[in-house]
Amino acid sequence: MADNKETSEIRQDSIALDDRLIHEGIDELVKLDKSWWKYSYLRNLHWFVFLITLTSTNNGYDGSMLNGLQSLSTWQKAMGHPKGQKLGALSNGALYGNLVSFLFASYVSDKFGRKWCIMGGNFLTLVGAVLQGASTNYAFFLVSRIILGFGSGIATVSSPPLISEIAYPTYRPVCTTFYNVCWYLGALVAAWVTYGTRTLGDEYAWKIPSYLQGFMPVFQIAFMYWVPESPRWLISKGKNDKAQEVLARIHTGNATDEKSRKLVAFEMQEIQSTLEMEKIMATSRYVDFITIKSYRKRIFLAIFTGIMMQLSGNGLVSYYLNLVLNSIGIRGEKEQLQINGGLMAYNLVVSCIIAASVARFRRRTLFLTCVSGMLITYILWTILSALNQQRNFEDKSFANGVLAMIFLYYLSYNIGINGLPFLYVTEILPYSHRAKGINIFQLTQQLVSVYNGYVNPIAMDAIQWKYYIVYCCILVVELLVVYFFYVETSGYTLEEVAKVFGDDPNEVLMPLHSPSGKFHSNHHENENSDISSEKIAMVGSKV
Repeated sequence: MADNKETSEIRQDSIALDDRLIHEGIDELVKLDKSWWKYSYLRNLHWFVFLITLTSTNNGYDGSMLNGLQSLSTWQKAMGHPKGQKLGALSNGALYGNLVSFLFASYVSDKFGRKWCIMGGNFLTLVGAVLQGASTNYAFFLVSRIILGFGSGIATVSSPPLISEIAYPTYRPVCTTFYNVCWYLGALVAAWVTYGTRTLGDEYAWKIPSYLQGFMPVFQIAFMYWVPESPRWLISKGKNDKAQEVLARIHTGNATDEKSRKLVAFEMQEIQSTLEMEKIMATSRYVDFITIKSYRKRIFLAIFTGIMMQLSGNGLVSYYLNLVLNSIGIRGEKEQLQINGGLMAYNLVVSCIIAASVARFRRRTLFLTCVSGMLITYILWTILSALNQQRNFEDKSFANGVLAMIFLYYLSYNIGINGLPFLYVTEILPYSHRAKGINIFQLTQQLVSVYNGYVNPIAMDAIQWKYYIVYCCILVVELLVVYFFYVETSGYTLEEVAKVFGDDPNEVLMPLHSPSGKFHSNHHENENSDISSEKIAMVGSKV
């Protein structure tokens, strides 16, 4: 009875505060008197967020494991020593499953909820991992990877939105960014598991890492029961009372003081207002990205950002590190696995540091620093590889130089293309077309990944280090495009971002209340875009 009374009081507060909240920012409501770890309910909440971020470990584990398996003679023998297109098909196996999952994932997530979608996807991923470990030949292994990728795709679509929709407002950007950081956690585990099993000398050297790809899904399934469902999804299904209970529990610890009750009322009102705004999307069309001049630039930036994420040379190391190492004379199984494990550990540490500090820098600065650094390291990487081959791989200093360039390359990559693109694309797309724009953005990445899977191994076998010149040229184009066409979005309101593209802000921003309001918020509400960090703001406010 006490809980029902508190819920009723919160509902009454929500109505009473409706007019006053226009003039009150959320800043004071979310301000904590102590560090977050001193609040038990926030410790629990961040444990829930961590559990959800483990979804991204599967993709990292997959790429790193496949890198490691290619260095194992037992796996090569079992798969028939795949090269070129056959090796590309294996690399793309999980990607094929991902592409198919996109046809169902959004519907399942909206129909049954984020939480149960993640659990269902993880179950399918587990099935794929078991079949992968039980594989006896190339075809069996490929089919199991498609099933694994399908399950992973289902879970991936719901994970970033759930993080964004349950995270405490102050920590939402960091929590969402760390989702991508956990890619390296999965890669690190796979790299060292494969290294540890290499000495077995039989088929279990590759079967154990394959089976263990199901460990993280099992871990998530075991604990996801206690993770709350998205309050936004609950409200969209008319379960407002349940949404209030969830918000009160995870954001205030069920406190009944005035500040806590105002926060819950504020969040409830904001979510309801956002859901009303989504009705705009019913009138938006994909063709608008062609017919409206400013939208053409927006979708160009979204598509090009997706291309940069997958076509900046990272695809070579992500799935074909052994081919890169072979090209510089490092062919030892143990040495290749050690390098793979060390690189993943390095990337995890670097990406964590960058994710924690990315908000301190402007978007263009990060992109330009990133692409410039990748270009410089790739040029040096190419030169050192050429000299190494000319001297018949006898001078180890050249091989060590290439390794140094690989590590420096990933430092640059993590600065601007690991997590920043999801934030940037969300900001440049107008609300009415955001979901459609991000669908195009994600599809672009998948299509480029297909290219990486097939072309990279064929080119590396055919021309070895000379193939790096292609990526040097691509990075030059990327740098020019970023410098001349990328707009700055940090520090601006939605109105100001719209003006950068020459739009009338009244056409791309629907006020939550009245146009004259001065309300602002750092509360990042996730829309249908799956990974959204929209800064909801009233006209004239500064974020």
